[in-house]
Amino acid sequence: MSAYVYILASRRNGTIYIGSTTDLPKRIYEHREGLADGFTKEYGVKRLVYVEAHDDISDAIVRERRMKEWHRDWKIRLIEKENPFWEDLAVTLLGFEPLEKDDPEKE
Repeated sequence: MSAYVYILASRRNGTIYIGSTTDLPKRIYEHREGLADGFTKEYGVKRLVYVEAHDDISDAIVRERRMKEWHRDWKIRLIEKENPFWEDLAVTLLGFEPLEKDDPEKE
């Protein structure tokens, strides 16, 4: 079974959230629509800026926990290495509609 570690951001260099899931489209939809109470809903963290695939959920959870221990600048470097403009990967990878405010600099 495939699993994913993902990073969401409120905007470029904004609030960051790291999570893991076995159903990336479903989980990103939940974040974007505010269906689950918690950090991402409270802080408006909806832009998918980084994704990693793993063979199983246990590997993804280990990676997620390690990444959560990183310094913020390490997380930003990881994002910018793969996605230098902080584009919403939910649009390009998952076929989601763009967020209403689709300028990563201004959200």
